Amino acid sequence: MRALAGRAGREVEMPESDADRRDRGNDLAQAAADLLTLASASESRAMNQLVELAARHVPGCSGATSVLWQAGEARVTAASHPDLSELAEVQQASGRGPVFDALTSGEPVSCPDTLSETRWPEYASEALALGVRCSLTFVHELGALALTLTLYATRPRALKPDRLAVGELLISFGGAAVQNTSAYGAAQRTARQLTEGADSRAVVDQAKGILMAGLACSADDALRRMREISQSRHIKVTEVARRIIESHELELG
Repeated sequence: MRALAGRAGREVEMPESDADRRDRGNDLAQAAADLLTLASASESRAMNQLVELAARHVPGCSGATSVLWQAGEARVTAASHPDLSELAEVQQASGRGPVFDALTSGEPVSCPDTLSETRWPEYASEALALGVRCSLTFVHELGALALTLTLYATRPRALKPDRLAVGELLISFGGAAVQNTSAYGAAQRTARQLTEGADSRAVVDQAKGILMAGLACSADDALRRMREISQSRHIKVTEVARRIIESHELELG
């Protein structure tokens, strides 16, 4: 019971009043909204917040893991408790488990009791060793990527069918957050490449001007000379241009 022992006590479900449900719903809505603001964060940070959100707000849930998949390979993994990451690893090693079934079917996959589970013996054995008695896995398609979210409980059948709506809401928000971070990262890379490209062109143009003035040649001839130096010395044309500029500035100095 080492993985989830610290959270086991919260699985004793008490009758919930209307006010409690409203408060929990408001907390979940605020947390999900916060998740979507992570546009400038990394995918791993967004996923770590997703699993913490699931562990805190899904009744009966003691912990959660999330995996971002690309071409059948795990790209990013997050777990609300370090030991739970072993459950993702054992599924990847054996090539089977609730996560793989969810990825194949595109539907939620439930494991009501790991003690009687026969579909995935490796997963069930590791889960029992960690104190996990049931799990519920969701999947969300993101184009070429797929995001899975697995909820765990220390009691069998603690993750009831009425948890499906909350889990699907969470993974939808998580998928949107991951897409936001990916889009932000792509935009940042594009902006950096454009800036670097503009800087490189400016350096090359300045070096061409120096050669044109010094050698009384055309712009095409100046560029051809820099390319010849680049090929013979196995360095980039931009580096050749920088050295020409530095040499010119030394002469002026």
